[in-house]
Amino acid sequence: MKKRVLWTVAGLMAAMVLAGCGKKEEPVVAAPAPVAAKAIVIGLDDNFPPMGFRDEKNELVGFDIDLAKEVGKRLGVEVTFKPIDWSAKESELNGNRIDVLWNGLTITEERKANILFTKPYLENHQIVVVTDKSPITNKAALAGKVVGVQDGSSAVDAVQKDEATAKSIKELKKFADNVTALMDLSAGRLDALVVDEIVGRYYTGKKPGEYRVLEENFGTEDYGVGTRKGDTELAAKLDKALDDMKADGTAAKISTQWFGSDIVKK
Repeated sequence: MKKRVLWTVAGLMAAMVLAGCGKKEEPVVAAPAPVAAKAIVIGLDDNFPPMGFRDEKNELVGFDIDLAKEVGKRLGVEVTFKPIDWSAKESELNGNRIDVLWNGLTITEERKANILFTKPYLENHQIVVVTDKSPITNKAALAGKVVGVQDGSSAVDAVQKDEATAKSIKELKKFADNVTALMDLSAGRLDALVVDEIVGRYYTGKKPGEYRVLEENFGTEDYGVGTRKGDTELAAKLDKALDDMKADGTAAKISTQWFGSDIVKK
């Protein structure tokens, strides 16, 4: 009887071992691949014509707006625009409140520390605008004068890098936007305004005889699209789309619509 019990137990144990050996492993489920972005939120100053601004219907329009929309189509993503405080643009970007900075953003070495830029797509200068009746004819004549700039813009850096001029002026007055600065210039509260050439000439062209642009400027610079430092894949896709638009003439067409000629940097 004991032998029979022992054999029965042994048989059951062997069966359990064999069953365990024959049991299939549960398949390892791979982690789902990250979902590709279906929307890109673009941060901009919505008072920066002709790059990005509001028309008479309060709709966002501009050269950069049209470029960004076309890139969105080619990438198969929805592009949305979010007006931001331009002086806080890097905080907005790196705080993930926006995905891209695209609004006449000048590429500088200082900004490269916190922003990943695409290749340049437009060339720009920092010009000096005065009223037509102003006695100011060059940068040396800015000594003792009040000079306006947009806060957070590359105009601030451009003036400060010209140490001789920066030390000679009475005050570098910062404004939230260039429209307000131009109003102060016309009203005599400013002696001169340093501004992106593309923006400055857009405004001065609307009021012939009221403003004058000095022959001297504060240097040449490039515009680029800015992403977060870690968004290398997005930056590469933006570059590819912009390159394709340059090659097939789409960028030139958009440029001609806004500037009357193709000024896109190849």
